[in-house]
Amino acid sequence: MTDLTSLTISQAREKLRAKEITSTELTGAYLEAANAANNTLNAYVTMTDELALEQAKTSDAKLAQGEGGDLEGIPLGIKDLFATKSVHTQACSHILDGFEPRYESTVTQNLFDDGAVMIGKLNMDEFAMGSSNETSYYGAVTNPWLGKDGTKLVPGGSSGGSASAVAAQLCAGATATDTGGSIRQPAAFTGTVGIKPTYGRCSRWGTVAFASSLDQAGPIARDVRDAAIMLKSMASPDAKDTTCADLPVPDYEASIGKSVKGMKIGIPKEYRLDGMPPEIEQLWQKGVEMMKDAGAEIVDISLPHTKYALPAYYIVAPAEASSNLARYDGVKYGLRVDGNTIDEMYENTRAAGFGEEVKRRIMIGTYVLSAGFYDAYYIRAQKVRTLIKQDFENVFAQGIDTILTPATPSAAFAIGDKEMAADPVKMYLNDVFTVTVNMAGLPGISVPAGLSNDGLPLGLQLIGKPFEEGTLFQAGAIIEQAAGTFTPKKWW
Repeated sequence: MTDLTSLTISQAREKLRAKEITSTELTGAYLEAANAANNTLNAYVTMTDELALEQAKTSDAKLAQGEGGDLEGIPLGIKDLFATKSVHTQACSHILDGFEPRYESTVTQNLFDDGAVMIGKLNMDEFAMGSSNETSYYGAVTNPWLGKDGTKLVPGGSSGGSASAVAAQLCAGATATDTGGSIRQPAAFTGTVGIKPTYGRCSRWGTVAFASSLDQAGPIARDVRDAAIMLKSMASPDAKDTTCADLPVPDYEASIGKSVKGMKIGIPKEYRLDGMPPEIEQLWQKGVEMMKDAGAEIVDISLPHTKYALPAYYIVAPAEASSNLARYDGVKYGLRVDGNTIDEMYENTRAAGFGEEVKRRIMIGTYVLSAGFYDAYYIRAQKVRTLIKQDFENVFAQGIDTILTPATPSAAFAIGDKEMAADPVKMYLNDVFTVTVNMAGLPGISVPAGLSNDGLPLGLQLIGKPFEEGTLFQAGAIIEQAAGTFTPKKWW
């Protein structure tokens, strides 16, 4: 039965439709694998065994009649940022203890409407703030890839539970969110595929907010085709979210297998950073050769405001976070720590409920929004954001179809890395290649492209035009075909 967990979504879908397997069998295999591995990897914060088997039984009935959606009977993991009706939804924060919403997020409802089965809720950095999945109230997630001498590694963040579970075959695919790289970076660290769609492609309704103008839902999957299948189901217009685009959702899977001959691939000189490890530069060049061999035209381009993206992001994102997280006060839901006055109750609750990284970002955000510094920091960062967006618009106006860059500045690092723990800025630098995409509202995909000198997965990133995710799947499939797929050796 455990062999069933090695099936990709597309393979499992084919077998389910051919009635070679049942969703109950497939779901049972994933539940067994996830429950057995969770003490080691800590990818799930809640297992939903009973609900999953009920959903699987319903799917089997539909499949027996030759009916069902695109994901009928497929077991998925759901990041703890998505509201799931009557099921643990706490953004992996102590301040939301006991919260079980009475509503379903649009993204998860879309998946369930297409027949998906929920295995459980996945671990993540608290309120999606982190690049290593070490800020979760429920503890760090472990990457299924091991470092030298058996060193345990981070899976990246904030969607570390999603990436770890997919790489370890504890679910067929997983939902994730990306505010500054939180889909693409963990995908690169775990040898999985992750796409951050265009801002507005997926509804944010029912997704716990971090930075509202940057957050976007997307999938993490084992290969490009699976990511395309998932995104088609996740995305939709939504009247409940005014930032959600009222556009039809294409059949992304149809883009896979198309030639990239004649496609113009941009290579931005600004992404060649001082001190970048040689293996990242070599991987990037390898990606260039892959695209050349497939018939694409490689064009050197410039995105001159790239160097300002990271500092601008770490002004805009905390500013929005400080506003969004003001609602957690111990009054309406979640944790309450009593005090002698209501102000003291607020202070006690927020002091006990938020972790150190969340507190840091709230304080930064409150500072840059304060009367004396609003113009100097927040307004200036928003102007820089406009310039970053214009850089991309200028490049795409020159006929560039997609942009190829590294996904991360390194392979996965050790859990508890002392340098990262001592200097938050070093942790923030993990987002150096990814934040520009969020600042400009563009789609970006990370595809496994090779292994580091230590045998760890490395990813390449493709950046696309607004609402042209299909082009990213088309080009991403070329990298995947040339590089192959990467699976960790089981040790957990």
